[in-house]
Amino acid sequence: MITPSSLSSGSKVALVAPARKVTESDIAYAVEYIKEQSFVPVYDEQLFLSHNQFAGSDEERAAVMQRYLDAPDIDAIICVRGGYGTVRIIDILNFDKFMQKPKWVVGYSDVTVLHAKLQSLGVESLHATMPINFQDNTPQSLDSLFDALTGKSIIYEIETTAESQQLKAKSQLVGGNISVLYSLLGSDIFPDTRDKILFLEDLDEYLYHIDRMMMAFERAGKFDAIKGLIVGGLTKMHDNTISFGQPAEEIIFDRVKDKNIPVIFNFPAGHIDDNRALILGRTTEIEVGEKIIIRQK
Repeated sequence: MITPSSLSSGSKVALVAPARKVTESDIAYAVEYIKEQSFVPVYDEQLFLSHNQFAGSDEERAAVMQRYLDAPDIDAIICVRGGYGTVRIIDILNFDKFMQKPKWVVGYSDVTVLHAKLQSLGVESLHATMPINFQDNTPQSLDSLFDALTGKSIIYEIETTAESQQLKAKSQLVGGNISVLYSLLGSDIFPDTRDKILFLEDLDEYLYHIDRMMMAFERAGKFDAIKGLIVGGLTKMHDNTISFGQPAEEIIFDRVKDKNIPVIFNFPAGHIDDNRALILGRTTEIEVGEKIIIRQK
């Protein structure tokens, strides 16, 4: 995997909205925070375009993203928010110039589409919080984002829940938002999960639909040879009047419980305030003991 160059004081960080629209006030706090980290936020009025729920038409959003993918003086691209819409532009984008000088692409949720594309190109990317969330994020969440961007190793020691007999795993980390990954099934950019550690998180889903997506992944062989599973936030899950009968964590575990792999639940990443950065594509070590240790060097 290709690791984009680390940022340093004065690095230029482009802000983009590949999906849902955003206002200037939505990101005002984050813009100042980025400046306080000694980086230069780069954006213009096109960031605030509006077309229905999107930040401009598909062509407009793609043009902005393309400009920053191609720009040799841009050191990172941070998606300001998710929502829905990145999948509508992914096939319009050209990554030829980007591959001449790969840069960090940052975000989560709908940005899973970009992460998947970059995995297919052999480039690491950063699953982390986005500017629309900065004001509500924990210090640990924001620190992890900027630590990763500046090249520091990621080491988390957390107290959470884990299942399985296997206490260790080491492999590349892939994945992202469950619903977005489900929408990519059968496409050429669905991440290769074989011999990988898979990360999953989601928001605002019905329990039966979590089960439907897990069954689809299982039937497509996406769990067949995974080395480990890290499950982040499963936030604001819903049930029907007739209860599904299982929480989301149990639904997911049912699909992998026969595998001798570490399965970690409630990892602090996803649609939660404590949204810790994870480098997708990076070799990741898991150790399950009194505390769970996750390392990305």
